[in-house]
Amino acid sequence: MVWRLTQPWTTNSKQVTGYMNFSAITAVALLITTGYFCGRLARLLNLPALIGYLTAGVLLGPSFLDLFPGELTDNLSFVTTLSLGFIAFIIGSELKLSSLGRLGSGIVFLIITECLMTFLLVAAAVYLVSHNLALALLLGGLAPASAPAGTVAVIQEYRAKGKLTKTLYAVVGFDDGLAVIIFSLTLFSVKILLTPGEAAGPAFQISALWHPFKEVLSSLLLGGVIGAFFTLLIHWLDRDQDIIIAIFMAVFLGTGLAERWHLSLILTCMMTGFILVNTNKDYLVKEVRKPLQNIMELIFILFFGLAGLHLDVATLPAIGMVGIIYVVSRTGGLTGGALLGGTLGGMDEKINKYLGFGILSQAGVAIGLALLAKQELAELTGGTELIGSQVLTIISASSIIFEFIGPLGAKFALTRAGEIKK
Repeated sequence: MVWRLTQPWTTNSKQVTGYMNFSAITAVALLITTGYFCGRLARLLNLPALIGYLTAGVLLGPSFLDLFPGELTDNLSFVTTLSLGFIAFIIGSELKLSSLGRLGSGIVFLIITECLMTFLLVAAAVYLVSHNLALALLLGGLAPASAPAGTVAVIQEYRAKGKLTKTLYAVVGFDDGLAVIIFSLTLFSVKILLTPGEAAGPAFQISALWHPFKEVLSSLLLGGVIGAFFTLLIHWLDRDQDIIIAIFMAVFLGTGLAERWHLSLILTCMMTGFILVNTNKDYLVKEVRKPLQNIMELIFILFFGLAGLHLDVATLPAIGMVGIIYVVSRTGGLTGGALLGGTLGGMDEKINKYLGFGILSQAGVAIGLALLAKQELAELTGGTELIGSQVLTIISASSIIFEFIGPLGAKFALTRAGEIKK
């Protein structure tokens, strides 16, 4: 397929129209090339490389050069989906039960406290500003959702190791599952609040309450089955080429089935990696990780480059005062919740102080949930679709901010914790 791009350029107050013809493959090549050099420049500036990858996408996207039409970007979305599958697999392969056990049971308390405090603080702060309870609850329900890719990319780039690193892997993996449950329960409450008569039936209530738990459990079950198959398969393989093919088989299968059955691809692929690391000896796990590490930078370039293409900085003014409050209160909720939960759970001091800074990134999952909220509210009566549109606008615009400050926060946390070696 060949895309014909029309790009207006302004020279001496006269608009000159340039034409470029290239295929989707050439578009990907342009994204990789630009992302690679922007990533190198970011490293020279002592910034995480993924900041460069994001910047490359923003430069090529609608914010500046606008070289990628919307249809082309949409057709490349499967690359983002598959990249997230590989990232989730990496997260799962780091969650060894013996290592998590050394962190103590306080990690469960930390995850729950961090998510709930973020929900409560954001909901309260937004309500004080907007006096709109439905809007406040929805934004509060979306706040705990994080974007694990940003945190994982920083950990991988700087080869961070230590207690905070292990905790970050666990938190960004499991808090998305809890975030889905919190949001689903919040959306259910908002629908009752807005249309009490329509959502009062017991059948509707049971279905709405059970659905998020079913999604999480089904995702973990699917990932477990694929992980068991993958573990049996790799015992027969002894070449890096065969192992990388098996990894692609597992990630593609997990991602595809999760998409088909409307499950969480993050939890599915994470569970596949979790089964791998907890049912095999360390040397075999290292053999599996080795070929995957060789392609992870390319995956990060594609993932964050395509994410940048979806970020339109022109939408930032639409964030408004409510959006600013959302950004500030979410940051405070994550950092304060991690500190409180870690302290009460008896976690290491550096985990309590810095973990919240490592999980600030927010993008795909939150935007997807916000879009779901908009669709659900549009089906109700009484102009509720306006609330859904406002939520989606705020989440989309604030994601631009969190996608850039999130990696910087992760690097800051890992550096202060002494887990990034010079």
